[in-house]
Amino acid sequence: MELKNLGFSFKITSKSTQCLARTGVFSTPHGKITTPVFMPVGTCASVKGLSPEEIEATGADIILANTYHLFLRPTADIVQKAGGVHKFMNWKKPILTDSGGFQVFSLDSLRKLSKDGVTFKSHIDGSKFTFTPESNMLVQNKIGADIIMQLDVCSPSGITHEETKKNDQMTAEWLERCVLEHKRLDPEGKQALFPIVQGGFYEDLRLASLKHATQFAKYGIAIGGLSIGETALEYQRILKTLAPHLPEKIPHYVMGIGTPDYILWAVENGIDMFDCVYQTRMARTGTAMVDTGRMNLRNATFKDDFSPIDKECDCYACKTYTRAYIRHLVICNEMFGLRLLTIHNIRWTMRFVEKIRESIKNDTFLQFRDRFLLQYNPSK
Repeated sequence: MELKNLGFSFKITSKSTQCLARTGVFSTPHGKITTPVFMPVGTCASVKGLSPEEIEATGADIILANTYHLFLRPTADIVQKAGGVHKFMNWKKPILTDSGGFQVFSLDSLRKLSKDGVTFKSHIDGSKFTFTPESNMLVQNKIGADIIMQLDVCSPSGITHEETKKNDQMTAEWLERCVLEHKRLDPEGKQALFPIVQGGFYEDLRLASLKHATQFAKYGIAIGGLSIGETALEYQRILKTLAPHLPEKIPHYVMGIGTPDYILWAVENGIDMFDCVYQTRMARTGTAMVDTGRMNLRNATFKDDFSPIDKECDCYACKTYTRAYIRHLVICNEMFGLRLLTIHNIRWTMRFVEKIRESIKNDTFLQFRDRFLLQYNPSK
């Protein structure tokens, strides 16, 4: 059971008999990705606070970079002049770039949509720019990531069926234009273009969007517009609606999810790839990820706790430093403390996904899911 396409291939290595969970290997020009996979986010061609060597030591197979931010600074031309994003940031493994559509979506009052594309103002200095499907493909081509995303329209939760349908029509038209421009810019197939399924929280629109996107899903397919403020039940409902209809022989990517509960529900529904800023953002608040939820090291209870964050974790922070010391660094606003927590949170997530893969191979995924969720308290 294998997809092969030029420099890219995807092979499913095991499948759960209990649900749609599966493991696989996604090969790219810059290396192999073992799935399911969590992808740390390196917004500006840097995972905040960490060197490429430190990221690699966490077990990361692939990272994300952000098209919107790199377009503004340092510009796609500078990245291309450097030899592409891999050389620019000295990361030798695969990289995925999103289209910047979500960042433009989040600007809200600073953007204007039309059939041609989206005009937006920079959050940095207010300068006005336009992304068309064609110009967005050119920007991502210059950046040079292995996997790129179409330009899409992300519908916010709560808008009407008609408004969502209108957005979906633009996403569908933009996809076709992205595909044509991608073929022109990259005839050798050095980059894998993923279409994005939208449709908001309307099941009929989600299925219609998936049907259209599947026609152009040669390398993989992404699901957008989730984890944008909806309830956990809404998130699960949309996944369950789409899961049985996802094309089997290519990777499935849910964009922007990274909490353990959302990862488990994604994998249960056949998702292979996911990313989030949660790990790095929590670290910057002094918070460590643990099996029971979150550990806020700012709490005074840790001031004389000389045990590691997690005695089972094999990351540099847990093998070398204590909760008391890391708390001291955090309280004193020392950057090293936040770096240690970032290393831990990413490595903790990698270990978590490793356990998920093992449970799928052993056909015990649902038991693993239930045991984990029984102890997990995201509000802790």
